[in-house]
Amino acid sequence: MQTHDYLYIGGRRVSPSSDTVIDVISPHSGEIVASVPAAARADIDSAVRAASLALTSSEWGELSAERRLAVVARFADEYEKLAGAFAEAMTQEMGCPVSLVRALHVDPAVRVLRYYLSLGQDYPFEELRKGARSTVVLRQPVGVVAAVIPWNGPVFLTMLKLAPALVSGCAMVLKAAPEAPLSSYVLIRAAEAAGLPAGVLNIVTCDRDVSEYLVTHPGVRKISFTGSTAAGQRIAQLCGERLKRFNLELGGKSAAIILDDVDLHMAVGALRLASFANSGQVCTARTRILAPWSRYDEVVAAIATMTASLKVGSPTDPSTDLGPLVSKRQRDLVLGLIGVGVAEGARLVTGGGVPTGLESGCYVQPTVFADVTPGMRIAREEIFGPVVCVIGYGDEDEAVRIANDSDFGLSGSVFTGDVARGMRIARRIESGTFGINTFGNDVCAPFGGLKLSGVGREMGPEGLEGYFEYRSILLPPDYAGDGSDLSPTSQSS
Repeated sequence: MQTHDYLYIGGRRVSPSSDTVIDVISPHSGEIVASVPAAARADIDSAVRAASLALTSSEWGELSAERRLAVVARFADEYEKLAGAFAEAMTQEMGCPVSLVRALHVDPAVRVLRYYLSLGQDYPFEELRKGARSTVVLRQPVGVVAAVIPWNGPVFLTMLKLAPALVSGCAMVLKAAPEAPLSSYVLIRAAEAAGLPAGVLNIVTCDRDVSEYLVTHPGVRKISFTGSTAAGQRIAQLCGERLKRFNLELGGKSAAIILDDVDLHMAVGALRLASFANSGQVCTARTRILAPWSRYDEVVAAIATMTASLKVGSPTDPSTDLGPLVSKRQRDLVLGLIGVGVAEGARLVTGGGVPTGLESGCYVQPTVFADVTPGMRIAREEIFGPVVCVIGYGDEDEAVRIANDSDFGLSGSVFTGDVARGMRIARRIESGTFGINTFGNDVCAPFGGLKLSGVGREMGPEGLEGYFEYRSILLPPDYAGDGSDLSPTSQSS
């Protein structure tokens, strides 16, 4: 069993202020596989103080953009060297299969870090704008950022926040999820190997009460949160009371619209991952599958056949498609909602229970419901497990209405033989991201949700902009230069 007895604060491994520990339980075996310290309020104070000091230090806060990016480049190199360790930690702590953990989580995290490093090379951290007058526009780091990370994707989702924060010049207090903190200890190794300046990255794990203390801490200027809609609403309330910046990436109930001209083999092949990756514990999972009545039975049969072919088992088995859910609590929540679906009158086509021989873990069979109506709870609530609902529709207008009849608006897809037709559908769907015959996100484009799916954007240049304060310095009316004489380099010389 792993025992981590330290927090990472101010560039050092430090002893926690209390002796409370958090046990990490394997979702496969149900056994305790590690323990980490639970941070107390005093530890949060220390972490925020360290981050604040980094912002004014000669090793970080006073660096030019060029020198700061050189630090980030060293970190990126060391981070990439530890890709295997990140993958191993995630498989152990939250059960992502070894066959998928690199492709779904670790390698995308590396791409995010490399993307923001590249973006920063020519980024206008400072620019001269000429209108009626000349104004220097400064993009300066917002300050101390608190990043609150969920358990379902701790490596990739951490990097969506950490990479732009580093490139912008911010300092971060990262709050790891109690269910999945082990990958954050690999992150510490990367920071140490790269010589990341003291206080730039601080890492703690804590319970809800201490997490709220971090969110409301007066030294924190911005909150970046990924997680449930209920928790996001609470954070928005706390930040609103304090006029504190926040970015929220929350839940989803994404629709996959299958049009009548579709190549069904292609569509179902895509849904294998789009609906069931990470055992359905993905906020963008396509869990509402909209099928035309003209092909409804065919679609249900094809999806059921694909779902039944998925191998559920140990995440360390290379042949496993679906590992366990993260905890027994999550498993019981999913099983409870499956029971709700049956009680509502939906037809259970396949799955619906715990796989034979895996009762000691947190496993749920991949499940398909048919004869689902848009008003059923299983069609409206985020189940966050391997459960999909097939909903019938008559024409394109009805498909769009059903897709948009949701409190969420995070993602979705349309599958069709005509890309132009798919584009017409895509333009009408109320979601932050959408795919035509595909799913996922591109690091160069903004990602985030509408409605109860969140506030703000990550990835793309838009993901970097949220870590800046914008300042305008108006120049004298007779200034006729190009701004080069006003740069920090020219002033320091």
